[in-house]
Amino acid sequence: MQDMVLEAPEVLVRMEGIEKSFPGVHALADVCFELYAGEVHALVGENGAGKSTLMKVLTGMYPKDAGVIHIMGAQTEIRDAREAQAQGISIIHQELNLMRHLTVAENIFIGREPMRGMIIDKKRQNQITAELLKRLHIDIAPMTVVGTLTVAKQQMVEIAKALSFGNTRILIMDEPSAALTEAEIEDLFLFIRELKARGVGIVYISHRMGELKQISDRITVMRDGRYVNTVSTAETTLDEIIRMMVGRVIYEPPKEKSTVPPDAPVALEVRGLRSREVKDVSFCVRKGEILGFAGLMGAGRTEAARLVCGADRREAGEIWVNGRREDIKSPSDAVKAGIGYLSEDRKQFGLCLALSVANNVALASLDRFSGKLTVDDRNVRQTAHDFRKRINIKTPTVDSLVMSLSGGNQQKTVLAKWLVRNCDVLIFDEPTRGIDVGAKSEIYKLMNQLAAEGKAIIMISSELPELLRMSDRIVVMCEGNKTGELDIEGVTQERVMELATPRR
Repeated sequence: MQDMVLEAPEVLVRMEGIEKSFPGVHALADVCFELYAGEVHALVGENGAGKSTLMKVLTGMYPKDAGVIHIMGAQTEIRDAREAQAQGISIIHQELNLMRHLTVAENIFIGREPMRGMIIDKKRQNQITAELLKRLHIDIAPMTVVGTLTVAKQQMVEIAKALSFGNTRILIMDEPSAALTEAEIEDLFLFIRELKARGVGIVYISHRMGELKQISDRITVMRDGRYVNTVSTAETTLDEIIRMMVGRVIYEPPKEKSTVPPDAPVALEVRGLRSREVKDVSFCVRKGEILGFAGLMGAGRTEAARLVCGADRREAGEIWVNGRREDIKSPSDAVKAGIGYLSEDRKQFGLCLALSVANNVALASLDRFSGKLTVDDRNVRQTAHDFRKRINIKTPTVDSLVMSLSGGNQQKTVLAKWLVRNCDVLIFDEPTRGIDVGAKSEIYKLMNQLAAEGKAIIMISSELPELLRMSDRIVVMCEGNKTGELDIEGVTQERVMELATPRR
């Protein structure tokens, strides 16, 4: 009997010796990567490790400085996105790249609209979009204006846009699940498996370590712009992956009991908060306490936070800060009252991307740095430098533009801005979205340090393990209502989900 010969998998992508430098940064140094047909290949590493840069080289967004790229066996040069698409390569970016004033269908087919003579065939465009969204189990109408959607829904539109190219053989997903609910992630994984069965190769970049075991076949680890190793997912533990990523062991013990005294002063109290999305919500957070907010997408957590911060108009409700009633009608009112808000959408609401790290850090505290006519730039830069070291913002200098930083370091810049302001109450809305395990650990430690200093912290998160690890109490919301308030001692994920799930 002849021995069976296993057929070698088809290699869709082979990258060898890839080099890429930016001013002051050697982003990629002799990096290699390989992708097979019909596999999910996870690409992991800390923020700034070079994952997104490598994929931007593959998709023609950045020209490589050296190295060779083979696509389906043929050496090729990819100079722009159109050439990448012609080669069957599509990418879903970590940061949203949608035009907010256009509809879902218009965003998906922009630049390649179906035509009827010289006129865009809107009916056909909407029909094709509806069919695509249905196949992806995405419950969004094609004519919905993108700007009215939540971040999670906009992420699903990005996924639909990338998959709308019919010739896609290579699909790159950069943090596709970062803003999705558990149900949406299940739908995403279902579709990924369908793509695998059709021979599509998928590069999956994620900081959610638990997802790797669920969806990937192989894992490539990068650190500081260099290739570390490629391993089989089934034969490797997550602890081993994390050690390769960060070069150290990271462990965050769950919080078993709150240490905040029950008679600690109340820093923020909200009474009867109400708007179109929020229905008579009341809560308080004490000095030194981390109050978690749990709920499914659309539960009203972010909407409640935006009402407290004056970003949206409230119909009713009172806001008390340190025992004083505050008439907060705008974000500037909230800042003056001592409330800082780290938005889940850092690019739109947290940063000025075209300004430097130093200028962004100073934005909420310009009165501190301003004289009668000028801003003390030297003081701004020194303060930014101090906070850069304190929370480990990876940037060549504080004069670097924020748009050049990785997502995690952009988030740290937002955090530095509010630390400089020294607010009494800090609202963290999805503070670790798109951040690697190493940076997450740093932010957790910083939040605990701030609480130990007496700051009152509200933490909104879609990751239940994160809430259970960090919170002293958890407020649960569902469909705009507060459905429960739980002390961390003895709380379970099941109990939180029971309160977060609609009853009908």
